[in-house]
Amino acid sequence: MQASGAGWFECRTTEAHPGTLYSYRIDGGIEVPDPASRFQPHDVHGPSEVIDPAAFDWGTHAWEGRPWYDAVCYELHIGTFTREGSFRAVIERLDHLIALGVTAVQLMPVADFPGRRNWGYDGALLFAPDSSYGRPDDLKRLVLEAHRRGLMVFLDVVYNHFGPEGNYLHLYAPQFFTERHHTPWGAAINFDGPESLEVRAFFIQNALYWLQEYHFDGLRLDAVHAILDDSQPDFLTELAEAVRAGPGRHRPIHLVLENDGNTASYLTRHNTGAPRRYTAQWNDDFHHVAHLIVTGERDGYYADYADRPIDYLARCLAEGFAYQGEPSTCRHGEPRGEPSAGLPPDAFVNWLQTHDQVGNRAFGERLHTLTSPEAFKAMLAILLLAPSPPLLFMGQEWAAQTPFLFFCDFGDELARSVAEGRRQEFAKFAAFADPAARQSIPDPNDPATFSRCKLDWASARDAPHQEWLAVHRKLLELRRREIVPRIERIRAGATDFVLLGDQGLSVGWELGDGSRLILRANLSNTELRLPEPSPYAGATLLHLEPSEAGTDLNDNRLPPWSVAWHLQGEGR
Repeated sequence: MQASGAGWFECRTTEAHPGTLYSYRIDGGIEVPDPASRFQPHDVHGPSEVIDPAAFDWGTHAWEGRPWYDAVCYELHIGTFTREGSFRAVIERLDHLIALGVTAVQLMPVADFPGRRNWGYDGALLFAPDSSYGRPDDLKRLVLEAHRRGLMVFLDVVYNHFGPEGNYLHLYAPQFFTERHHTPWGAAINFDGPESLEVRAFFIQNALYWLQEYHFDGLRLDAVHAILDDSQPDFLTELAEAVRAGPGRHRPIHLVLENDGNTASYLTRHNTGAPRRYTAQWNDDFHHVAHLIVTGERDGYYADYADRPIDYLARCLAEGFAYQGEPSTCRHGEPRGEPSAGLPPDAFVNWLQTHDQVGNRAFGERLHTLTSPEAFKAMLAILLLAPSPPLLFMGQEWAAQTPFLFFCDFGDELARSVAEGRRQEFAKFAAFADPAARQSIPDPNDPATFSRCKLDWASARDAPHQEWLAVHRKLLELRRREIVPRIERIRAGATDFVLLGDQGLSVGWELGDGSRLILRANLSNTELRLPEPSPYAGATLLHLEPSEAGTDLNDNRLPPWSVAWHLQGEGR
């Protein structure tokens, strides 16, 4: 290869056709895959394969995307969503998602990772779909078939670190990393130091690649608080502007953040209501306080919400973030977040379960196993009917019994280190203070750990699971029919809330058609008596949970775990 300046080398040849395998030999020694490989048929340490990016036939289906305000997201992991664990097998379940009421499928990361099993957050080659799931055309077929059914498809991407195995950039491009910043994974990626322009371009081109070559409708950017960048404009701003000026000019593209920092400024809107940079953020605050309310758990970050949980939940529903600059106890008193009350509800994605919140538990328990059916149904009714886009985690809709555990497939030495590190993480919890108790935590590298996480679709036909499926479908159909048509032009800052003692809340949203959506709830095990009857007796009742609560919600009593949704005013 010939040097062409600025650290680049190139070789032009007529011998590399689609299907050709190739590697780069560094200084006459080690052979490494292409850092921008489109496919790795023999995993991260093997050669790359030449892929013709224009060979896939997208057909004549005219897909123009969907608006964000009608998003109902469904997160899934390719390897465990079906028994086969492939892109093609997901296609067979898309009709189930349509019947459920989902409008957007979110794929956990698919970038090539070491071994056959991984959550996806250990990606080493960010442009190559992992071969354990299928070939690049199989992923494109999944996107195409989803679009034919009217489903958006989002991809989770990881730009805060590379996985611990299979990344060779440090051998020939050490400029990718910097000791100026440190992350939980070690030296940070160099987004703001000398020679960082090519590093930023690498990741921005990756984002554009998934949106343009694979026709994804949007990206979810993992843990951007771990992208450490002191430059102006910062990397996240530059990436969003490149997307808005590129594929975002021609069709709706939705960019969603995971950001523990609650940086509301990334979510600002134009006067038209369109996002300036990022469309929305996963709202950790909503999950954390909702989980605390229904389970009573107060360990770790849940402690930040323990002093006044109903207040925090009401603030999430009305203003977005619970923490908007207040000091966080579990962050050693450091202030967290920025004011978010001026943002519309669709800037926040709410959920009760995700891969993180299930999989980062020692035994991967799902929420319905940690609380009562009454509490779970009440919080579900809040999640699925509030104006903010809701997100479901695969199998939640039928209360799947399969856990979602942490799993991976590293080499021997790294595997032992990861298994031991995983168990040590739980040593601070009382239940795992005993070393023998920690040994009961499943080994992430054991193939059986991965197999236990595969959804049991046959069980979804059993009576108890069918009941939960019916609940989800009923609420999502109500959302589609009564809520979505009224939230297209919902105004930011037009929401208010009132606390009903220390166990209830009332939240009201002014909707885009001039009507008013009202939530009233008692989130406790005891009846809530109010000083005066409900002021919403003349409003239309949309949903009552539990249904047998009857007329109690029309006087001054709220039964335990009761939720009532009302619509006031007919709108225009």
